[in-house]
Amino acid sequence: MSAHILIADDDPVQRRLIEAAVGRLGYSSSVVDGGAKALDAITDPDAQIDAILLDLVMPDIDGLTIMRAMRERDIETPVIVLTAQGGIDVVISAMRAGAFDFLVKPVSPERLKCALEAAIKVKTRQTRDAGENGASARHRMIAGSEAMDRVRALMRKAAASDIPVLIEGDSGTGKELIARAIQAESIRSNKPFVVVNCGAIPENLIESILFGHEKGAFTGATEKHTGKFVEANGGTLFLDEIGELPLEAQVKLLRAIQEGEIEPVGSRTIRKVDIRFISATNRDLIAAIKAGRFREDLFYRLNVFPILVPALRQRDTDIPQLVHHFIEMYRREQRSFRARGISPEALALLQAHDWPGNIRQLQNAVFRAMVLCDGKTLQVSDFPQIQAQVHGIDPEELSGAGGRETLASTPPLDSALSSPADSANSVWREPAQPADMLRILDSTGNVRPLVELEAEAIAFAIDHYGGQMSEVARRLGIGRSTLYRKLKEYNLDQAELAAE
Repeated sequence: MSAHILIADDDPVQRRLIEAAVGRLGYSSSVVDGGAKALDAITDPDAQIDAILLDLVMPDIDGLTIMRAMRERDIETPVIVLTAQGGIDVVISAMRAGAFDFLVKPVSPERLKCALEAAIKVKTRQTRDAGENGASARHRMIAGSEAMDRVRALMRKAAASDIPVLIEGDSGTGKELIARAIQAESIRSNKPFVVVNCGAIPENLIESILFGHEKGAFTGATEKHTGKFVEANGGTLFLDEIGELPLEAQVKLLRAIQEGEIEPVGSRTIRKVDIRFISATNRDLIAAIKAGRFREDLFYRLNVFPILVPALRQRDTDIPQLVHHFIEMYRREQRSFRARGISPEALALLQAHDWPGNIRQLQNAVFRAMVLCDGKTLQVSDFPQIQAQVHGIDPEELSGAGGRETLASTPPLDSALSSPADSANSVWREPAQPADMLRILDSTGNVRPLVELEAEAIAFAIDHYGGQMSEVARRLGIGRSTLYRKLKEYNLDQAELAAE
């Protein structure tokens, strides 16, 4: 049976050309003329789609919005983006939204063939993994420590009921993975799993994003929006970074949870919803309650079943399993990578590090080492930055090996582009000034404006914490929504590029 391709493009000429090209390659296809119809087809539970050719710019719903909706619903069908503009900013936006590949129109038959063949292989592997493991393989936890055995036991208990769960732990410990695993093992496994990053929503749009709005409800509301609660109806709503939610929004969230109903902005109609709530935070919510930043009644509504995820430094026996998992994952994804394993000395080095960025940081370190490695085994020299931090070596002393160590210090994998190949082309730069220096006076001896000092401090913090925006906000003592607002306010484009 040939693979089936969904083609979404608002240009009738392009639709016909692409449909004909897909047919000549031996695939069946269905065609839609806009984003709304594309989203309907993608979310249809009976649809059999192996790959999606998606126009990036459409008048109703654009391609980026569709890919974000797919990610929130845990739909993993590979998306090949089509666009008439191939600028780097467009590529970055598409890849960050989850695009599998990127084609500039007009597309050559050879390029289209390669992209579709690769995408269909990925879809085939996803289907096989899901069949072998029951739940999707991406929800599988790689851990063997006693601490994580306790977490697993709690996850099984949480999956057996519908009670609200609060997952606590440092950034990068895998809280969303745990939430998805709970959903996958629950009676709602075939229902929507919708993610809301509470720290990334502008304060003036929180109510609209959560509960939806009617057309014309406020300036700019040109279309009706259903909201996250309606999208998650029947399934699970994952409230990530719940500690970042402003107090006013906490009141409305509490009422929605208590009553099981919502009222969209600009509507007089109350709508009932059936939702399982899973929340996550890297903040101390008890301290936030005492400081007046988090409502106590909302905390007790969300914290019915708490799960505390230990930091990686507290379970270093999991590091060997994680490292071998990442090596195998990257080896499959990048055939140019030669490494097949890791030396005992390098593994001991990784276990000696305290990993402030947790599993996410370890994953980034392994990827960088795979880029550096010329042999079949990762060595200590392939982890120069970790070596410097563990042994107290000046990083500048490691820069004499033909630029290899500079390449090893690329931004975190989950920053900029999610593609390992693209991450490998980035170059890390030392902060402009040492960590304990902030230039207060300008060249004329006058005090610099406060906005300049704040912008410089934010830029340094983002660099210092490797683009981990939750950690940056926590260390600066501000909310994530405030941090993102300041990025735009100070035009910190490079910092914003490193977000997520």
